[in-house]
Amino acid sequence: MAHAIWSGTINFGLVTIPIQLFTAIRSNELRFHYLHDRDGGRLSNVRVCETCGKPVEWEHVVRGFEYEKGQHVVLTDDDFKRVDVEATQSIDIMEFVESTEIDPMLFETPYYLVPEKKGRHAYALLRDVLGKSTKVGIARVVIRTREHLAAVRPRENALLLELMHFADELASSAEFDFPAKTEKASAGEVKSATMLVDAMTAKFDPAAFKDTYREELMALIEARAHGQQVKKRVTKPRRPTNVIDLRDMLDESLAQTRKQRRKVPKRTRVA
Repeated sequence: MAHAIWSGTINFGLVTIPIQLFTAIRSNELRFHYLHDRDGGRLSNVRVCETCGKPVEWEHVVRGFEYEKGQHVVLTDDDFKRVDVEATQSIDIMEFVESTEIDPMLFETPYYLVPEKKGRHAYALLRDVLGKSTKVGIARVVIRTREHLAAVRPRENALLLELMHFADELASSAEFDFPAKTEKASAGEVKSATMLVDAMTAKFDPAAFKDTYREELMALIEARAHGQQVKKRVTKPRRPTNVIDLRDMLDESLAQTRKQRRKVPKRTRVA
């Protein structure tokens, strides 16, 4: 069984529920070591000062914040302790809100909240009450010396804690150049695009999507480890669709989609 990364309580009103926090994500990311191409030896990180060009031992490393180009304010361990948030070992629900009011971009990382034996009844009560509503609990929690905004929500038999970004951490869409609302498509384009969307609509099944990049990379690693050669896959980059032939491309896509759906009722999709 996985190990709990944090133990504490869920608090709402005067109710306290002892829980343990478990990660809800299993990362499949492949990790690599940097090697010397001549002899295959692993490389270690060396801290080199860009001013004197000499290696620096850890005892002489300090942390500095660059407030202007090339100008730093140095902070000591005591400075960090002075503003360190209090680790209360609790998930304090401050309010309940409608889940539809939360921008999905605010959600970051999900964790399972697993109750201790003496907290199972209260845990089930909170889970079931939230499950019958469309509300989530908005909480504050300190994990590894950092304070997080978080949402407590039900999922099947469990309660999830979803760490959230603070509002000022999201980049504003005003920073980018998007098409204006006045940039309208023709009625024919809208009709064809709508029909294509309808034809491509399916019931979402996350298990149907596979990480083909990881699978192909692992196959390459396996082959290379056994001295086998791997054929290079040739792919042609797709060119952007011109405005002139957009309607034709939509209609052709619709025809191909309908043909594929008739041949294959259910297919595995790639991520």
